[in-house]
Formats: sequence, structure tokens, C-alpha cells
Amino acid sequence: MKYETVIGLEIHAELSTKTKIYCGCKNEFGGEPNTHCCPVCTGMPGTLPVLNKSVLDYAIKAGLAMNCSITRFSKQDRKNYFYPDLPKAYQISQFDLPLCENGYIDIMVDGQEKRIGITRIHIEEDAGKLIHDDYGNMSIVDYNRCGVPLIEIVSEPDLRSPEEAKIFLETLKSILEYTEVSDCKMQEGSLRCDVNVSLRPVGAKEYGTRCEMKNVNSFSAAFRAMQFEVKRQSEVLDGGGVIEQETRRWDDVHGISTVMRTKEDAHDYRYFPEPDLLPIEISDEWIEKIRATIPELPEARRQRYVGEYALPEYDSFILTSSKNMADYFDACISLGASPKTVSNWLMGDVLRSMKEMELEKIPFEPSKLVSLIGLIEKGTISNNAAKKVLAEMFTDDSEPMALVEKLGLAQVSDEGELKKMIEEVLAQNPQSVEDFKAGKGKAMGFLMGQTMKISKGKANPQVISKLLSEALNNM
Repeated sequence: MKYETVIGLEIHAELSTKTKIYCGCKNEFGGEPNTHCCPVCTGMPGTLPVLNKSVLDYAIKAGLAMNCSITRFSKQDRKNYFYPDLPKAYQISQFDLPLCENGYIDIMVDGQEKRIGITRIHIEEDAGKLIHDDYGNMSIVDYNRCGVPLIEIVSEPDLRSPEEAKIFLETLKSILEYTEVSDCKMQEGSLRCDVNVSLRPVGAKEYGTRCEMKNVNSFSAAFRAMQFEVKRQSEVLDGGGVIEQETRRWDDVHGISTVMRTKEDAHDYRYFPEPDLLPIEISDEWIEKIRATIPELPEARRQRYVGEYALPEYDSFILTSSKNMADYFDACISLGASPKTVSNWLMGDVLRSMKEMELEKIPFEPSKLVSLIGLIEKGTISNNAAKKVLAEMFTDDSEPMALVEKLGLAQVSDEGELKKMIEEVLAQNPQSVEDFKAGKGKAMGFLMGQTMKISKGKANPQVISKLLSEALNNM
């Protein structure tokens, strides 16, 4: 390769607090426009902000989970810029004393562990949202999101490909979910990222000029945006051009980015300490109290699944990528189910059905999946019949056995009944019987299939195989 790709990410995560960062308004998605706001979060003259302590708890928790050091003395700053969705014409953020610094996240790339640095995590308030009405040729602003608490997570420029960046984003998302710091619902804007991409000649030490892309609302969109930007910058450099530092808007529908504005530097925002808020002092006791609430994180859980349950690395990675899925898996194991069997069902038919139905959570209790697995192990239903029952479980809350009876899928294991079926099949297929006697192994499979056909798929394959072998060997 002629150039080395350098990527850094800025991730904004909405915190799952009950109220906003500087007022008592509900921190809740949805609602009619401008119904979740008050004079404080809409920046009315004479109002004063009051910091929500829970915001600090959540931010510190995220910082500890990402191996950051927590700043004992911190403050908040005004970031000044003009935009219609920012009623105060400034955003309360943090500049030179972020709450969390110098952390890292370990990711797995092609089976190898790679450490990605976290430069900083700071708290800030969100802005409102502009709604564009193309038919009325106008825009309106919804201030419901103003004052929603955010943490901004800034990575070091340690990522060397869009593929690595996507893995990093997925790993970071799972950490936020496990700690319950954010619900990470990208479709609701709870997790957003800005992408910084630059290129430099292979072997060079100095970074190239970076471009930032905004309006990236999914990991797949971020991946496509990074691929596009790498290609665009390569073509500019190959043509003898110069990369300009700029902010670009990603258009995922058309798969292109367009220039928004020349990229600002920190001095363009005229940061200064927020005069209406006191400095933040964090004690060691406070930090340790929060550290004690951090649950088993994805990487530790992966290692446990591999070591304790002998699951393959791939299985453990898929299962732990979602907290909901990992919790569900653990619940099934606690009910006595085989880890590998549960893993196979979750990673196969369950995940496939969830994607097809666009579900975030499995709609039936772990006990029902364990019950379904038990019906297979007891020979009550076949594996194929279990797949049909599982599909029904996504829309019917009945117990698996009740669904088996409703669908008429109970497996026939009665030897007397199966012997009659086998006698009928052997009488109808004398040539296959002769082929079996002549040593042609395929004949056995054919006769098995015919017996299953007569039973309409309900016969127990293991019992059929045993009885059919006995019948053929006695002829």
C-alpha cells in the first residue's frame, strides 16, 4: 500500500439518567416537540444550571470500565458557537480538565489483541434537533433534546483501517451496555460518532491532514463513510492535490460525503470556564464506590465462557457482544442446559429470527428455550420440529409442549407403531432391500427417508434406524 490509514473516533453517548444534566426535565426519548424542556434547558435569560450528580456517577463508571484515570479536580466550560438548535449560543462542555483521561480498550483483530487508547471522556449537554420540512420549505426546531446528558469519548488515532474502527465501535458499545451507562439505541440517537480520517505515506511518522465526517448514525454507515474517505483522500493525493482540513457530512443514501465547513480548531470555540457552575471535586471514596458497581465486562465474560464452558472463541465473542444475549445465555445455563447446545440455538435460529423480525430482545423467557431443548433431548420432538416450535414462540407465549401439541409435532417413538411403518416400506421397496443386501449403503438412507415420509416427519430417527437395521438384517 502507498498510504497508511489513520483513524480516530469521537463517540457521543447519551447517558441513561432519569433527568437532564442541568435541570429536572425528563431525560426521555420521544414526546411531542418542545414538551420535555424548561427555561433552563432552553437557555432563557436569568436561569441557572444545577449539575445532576448522577451524570458524574455514570461518566466515572464509563471511565473506569475503559481503564481511564479519573480527574480529581475538574470543571466545566462554555463552548461558544451559533446554530439554531443551540438556544444559549453556547454548549456547556469540558475543555482542558476532562473527567476521565488516558484509558484504553483492547479489541480483537484477526485473532490478535490490539490496544486502542482513549484520550479522554468528558461530560457535556446535548443540543436540540432541527426538523426539515421539504414540502413546506421550512425548518423547525425541537428543544426536547437540549440538556440531555452526554459523554464524549475520544479515541487516540490508533486505528489503521475501517475494519478495526468498526470492531472498536462494537466493543465500546458493548461496554456501555454492560455498565448500563447508555442504552446505545442508535436509531434514537443515543449513540453517535464523528469519524476522523487521514492518510500518510507508509513509514512516515507525521500524521496527515485529517478530515472529520459527521451525521454518521450507525456502525455500518461509519464503516462505509471511512471506506469512502480513504478512497477519496487517496485519489486526491495521487492526483498531486492537498488534503484540506474540513468537516464533511456523510450521505449514507448516496454513499458520498460533502463539505460542510472548514474544520474549526479549539480556539474557534472561544472556550472559557463556565461561571455558573462550581468546580468538580472527586474523592477516592466516591471512585471506589462506583468501581464496586461495575459488572463483569464483555472481555472477562468471553474468557469465562471459553475457560469454564469450553466454548469456541467465536461463540463467546458473538454471545458477549450483546449484554441481553449474554444474560440470556447465563440464565439458560443456570437452569441446567448444555452451554454448547444453548450457544448453537442462540447463534443460529434465535438470532436469525430476531434480525428478520427486527427485535432487540428475545421475546420469550430462558426457561422456555431450555424446555424446548429438553423436548429434543427426551425424543419428544425432532430437531426440525423444534425449529418450527421456536418460530412459533416468537409470536405465541404458550409453553413449548403446548405448541408441540397445537402444531401436531410430537415425535413417534412407539416401537410397535414404527415397526408397522417399516414393514410397509420394505414391502413397497423390494429393490432397495436387495440393494442393501448387496452392500449398497445408500439403500438404508432411502428406506429411512421413506419411513419418515410415511410418518409425515414425526417418527423418531434414532428408533427408526435401530428397528430398520434389525428388520433388514433378519431378512
